[in-house]
Amino acid sequence: MKTIWDKYAEVLVDYSVDVQKGDLVQIRGTSVYTKELVKAVFKRVLEKGAHPLVRTSIEDMSDTFIKLASEEQLDYVDPITQLEYEKVDKFISIGGPMNTKTMAQADMKKLARRGKATKALSELLMKRSADGTAKWVIADVPTHALAQEAKMSFDEYSEFLFKSCYLDLDDPVAKLKELDDKQTKWADYLNKVKKIRIVGEKTDITFGVEGRKWISCSGLNNYPDGEVFTSPVENEINGEIYFDFPQIYRGNEAQGVHLIIENGKVIKANAEKGEDFLNAMLDMDEGSRGIGEIAIGTNDEIQEITGNILFDEKIGGAIHMAVGASYPETGGKNVSGLHWDLIKNMKNGGKIYADDILIYENGKMII
Repeated sequence: MKTIWDKYAEVLVDYSVDVQKGDLVQIRGTSVYTKELVKAVFKRVLEKGAHPLVRTSIEDMSDTFIKLASEEQLDYVDPITQLEYEKVDKFISIGGPMNTKTMAQADMKKLARRGKATKALSELLMKRSADGTAKWVIADVPTHALAQEAKMSFDEYSEFLFKSCYLDLDDPVAKLKELDDKQTKWADYLNKVKKIRIVGEKTDITFGVEGRKWISCSGLNNYPDGEVFTSPVENEINGEIYFDFPQIYRGNEAQGVHLIIENGKVIKANAEKGEDFLNAMLDMDEGSRGIGEIAIGTNDEIQEITGNILFDEKIGGAIHMAVGASYPETGGKNVSGLHWDLIKNMKNGGKIYADDILIYENGKMII
């Protein structure tokens, strides 16, 4: 009899990264809590005739690394990891944090330096993903830390996570394909658009998107999923935007984020909480004040901020905009070690115009 972990593993292996016989598949688990799903994925990869490469740890030790690492160690990228980024065909990364605040007290300058050092790895994976030589997916398992962050009991959070992934259904892949059909129609419409304008509370911002590709996301890179996104034209973004939801990155939080953007660069960044952290991340490297992504969330099973970006950026009735790296597969050219998705609630009167035509209002597409 199949367990929920077997069903979860089949979606990740068969659908998300489409493991084929002979593939080299990296399976990464971030803590002991990922054990059941890692084991189920390992089993499924073997059943597909592929070669599993397991990389797990008992807990995330990033805080220890940032605290103790010298400048030389912060800048060092080991050749084994480099080789894996070059050679692995499919990457399946499973998160299961013991503590969502592990990095909350980390040195911001050291965090930024490490992000800059590993930028080339991120660029390599994005490039390989864009040209089809590699596929990747990230997913999470329920943990007490995630439940506490979401202000839920463990059982409530487990139910929420599985429903967000449609794992409560007999055929979650059928639901993901249904979502993709709907989103693909929106993406096809947006691919003919030259300009997107978002209006809302303390928000009036315009993005040039001519020649950029909009992509429907339905479980191929993130699971759960539900968004339509693109990378805007780098120097054609102007205006102001306010993010009313809490914005969490590497265990740190910024609230009430308000950005002023001119010709594609954040020239002013304020926050009601966490402003120093916000600006430290924006100063990470040459591209971190650029805009890498604009997206519309579509997963109606996710309605509230849970403190987990994998879920929060998919909120039905919200949009998100990422500062930092863009996606080559959309035509994006901005390069950075940062990719921070900032989420905005649109159910309170938010509007989106495409070439001056109203296409989205109060959290719903109206085309």
